[in-house]
Amino acid sequence: MKFIIVFAALIAVSAAALLPGASQESLATIVSQQADIDPQGNYQYDSKTSNGISAQEQGQLKPNPAPKSAEDPTAFIAVQGQFSYTGPDGQQYTVRYVADENGFQPQAAHLPVAPVA
Repeated sequence: MKFIIVFAALIAVSAAALLPGASQESLATIVSQQADIDPQGNYQYDSKTSNGISAQEQGQLKPNPAPKSAEDPTAFIAVQGQFSYTGPDGQQYTVRYVADENGFQPQAAHLPVAPVA
């Protein structure tokens, strides 16, 4: 009996996803995905979905250039990457970023730029 209830619930959820008005986001699937991690702590990944979202990132373990105290980490992961998506206006948006000892630094044409002081 429990099996029939679970089976009916799965059919109802699947049917709801196919209803008119179901968003492409709710129907998106992973088209490709790759990830590599080495023993030294370096990594890279690349993924794409059926709704046009893509992301790539590489990270490299680096020594802390200027630890401020004994509690400061002796190493950190410097990251660079990008992600792209289609906005509600139909335009493709891409954000490139770096995250390192200077913090997270995104760059994109659609992001506001701080005024020069």
